[in-house]
Amino acid sequence: MLSCPRCQATLEPAALQCPRCGLLLKAHGHPGIPLHRTEGDEPLCATCLYDADDTCNFPQRPHAETCTLYRSVKADGDLALPSLSPGQQMSFWLRNHRGLVGLIGLLLLSLAIVLVR
Repeated sequence: MLSCPRCQATLEPAALQCPRCGLLLKAHGHPGIPLHRTEGDEPLCATCLYDADDTCNFPQRPHAETCTLYRSVKADGDLALPSLSPGQQMSFWLRNHRGLVGLIGLLLLSLAIVLVR
């Protein structure tokens, strides 16, 4: 039987998420989803389209040795990602830098409070 890599809970063979801890399982590999493995010392991220366009959210990035989402930058056009609009690029950037956005928001709020007094 399959188990969760984080909490060791028993999983159904087709589960996409752990029912106990909520870990997304697709990057850990399970039946029906191929698991890509690095060959040699270079991590998969060094040649992955998702890392190249900064849309990857895999926790082991940029040192992943296994991944199910891997798409080679060397592959023919069939796996190429579509270009992103400026709005989509901004959305990805904001999602990946939430802490910085929150800090800037707090600084602006502090400045507004000081100026009102």
